[in-house]
Amino acid sequence: MIRLYNTLTGKKEEFVPVTPGVMHMYACGVTVYDYSHVGHARGAVAFDVIQRYFRRRGYQVKYVRNFTDVDDKIINRAKEEGISPAAVAKKYIDAYQEDMKRLGVDRADVEPLATDHIREMIDVIKRLVEKGLAYPLNGDVYFRVKNFPEYGKLSKRNLDDMMAGARVEVDARKEYPLDFALWKASKPGEPAWDSPWGPGRPGWHIECTAMGFKHLGETFDIHAGGKDLIFPHHENEIAQSEGSSGKRFVNYWLHNGFVNINQEKMSKSLGNFFTIRDILDKYDAEIVRLFLLSTHYRSPIDFSDANLKDARAGLDRFYTMKEGVRNFLAGKKVPAVKPEEVIEAADRPLYEKIQNFGQTFEEAMDDDFNTALAIGILYDLVRDVNKYLAEIDQKNVQAAILLLTAARDAFDDVSRTLGIFLREPEEWFQGARLGESKVTLSVEQIERYIHERNEARARKDWAEADRIRKVLDEAGVALFDRAGGTVWKPK
Repeated sequence: MIRLYNTLTGKKEEFVPVTPGVMHMYACGVTVYDYSHVGHARGAVAFDVIQRYFRRRGYQVKYVRNFTDVDDKIINRAKEEGISPAAVAKKYIDAYQEDMKRLGVDRADVEPLATDHIREMIDVIKRLVEKGLAYPLNGDVYFRVKNFPEYGKLSKRNLDDMMAGARVEVDARKEYPLDFALWKASKPGEPAWDSPWGPGRPGWHIECTAMGFKHLGETFDIHAGGKDLIFPHHENEIAQSEGSSGKRFVNYWLHNGFVNINQEKMSKSLGNFFTIRDILDKYDAEIVRLFLLSTHYRSPIDFSDANLKDARAGLDRFYTMKEGVRNFLAGKKVPAVKPEEVIEAADRPLYEKIQNFGQTFEEAMDDDFNTALAIGILYDLVRDVNKYLAEIDQKNVQAAILLLTAARDAFDDVSRTLGIFLREPEEWFQGARLGESKVTLSVEQIERYIHERNEARARKDWAEADRIRKVLDEAGVALFDRAGGTVWKPK
């Protein structure tokens, strides 16, 4: 049973889909006027894992993540760069997709553009005007907040509180200060579409209602986004959607926590604002993804060099274990015996732990997608398997093959859901990890030295073997002699 924290009710609830066996989720995407920042990465990675997990649990998933491709910021950037707003949008959509691919974030099932849904937006606005929930004003159209009694139910604020602290569009013509724009009359040189109220373009909030309705229906399961979107964006979505359809818009609202930089809020004014590209130029993408998943998605997360180094160390431990397992199993066939016949009593608790790993992982994820706990459980098993590998020369070979084959399969299964730990060990140690180390030799030189050292050890020339180890040590390479061969990694 999956339980998830619903911002609307302020508590964890059992997930009950609109349609049995089906999960429909909409995540607010980016406004494409610039390169995406690490805060965008946080939400994208979190919701990517959530949709993967629903698929793992057997749900038929439809995941929608939109692009806002018409907006004041896009228009202003177009003027700065001397290109069209459409060209600006395409440039930064392409950049976003490149960033997401590097982070291992799957493409959504549907990735709609706001400008492809103008007709649907106009239809929703017309219904709201007909119901008295919206009013035209000199080419603009505004939503009447006071005519929607439940306004504020998501953010848990009353109208007076929202008047005091909200980002409200200032326009003395409006009937009420909190009324928000559904349609904006066009200005000279701006993108514009024909409408019953004259040429113009949609307001920001109406986009998600129209795209949600079209691709997921008037009521769907999950709407996701950052905590900064609770008010006014998601509050306004609820008002215009439910006002238009007369139905509950979304059953579960999920919001990811903020990203802080060295314990300070990320802000351009503080000089601690980083794009995804800034971070990926310095850190391997798998380090960043693991770091983002090592904190529960609803909690704030502190982006710092120290925390990223912790994630890197975790990857080192995992890939060391994966390499040891692979080296031991290389060339060996799984014996046709029952595990209980060959696995000794002392190792049975570890075997049972491996067998139960998938269930333990799901128990953590069923509790509001607790990736932090799930990764902790994974590290705990990595530690036990590494200890087993260190003692493997004393083990029954048949038992070791069965136990380590089960461990390999269990880790692979969970890795696919998390989208991490999917590489081959040498790709990690000789690629991502080597790229940020101070190793002064090429991969080919390192492997040649190891081959020469192995030959020296075979003929019991210990002095030569020690000399080669010292050469590699001074070059920044650490050696680990394990069952199945010698493993190396940057120091």
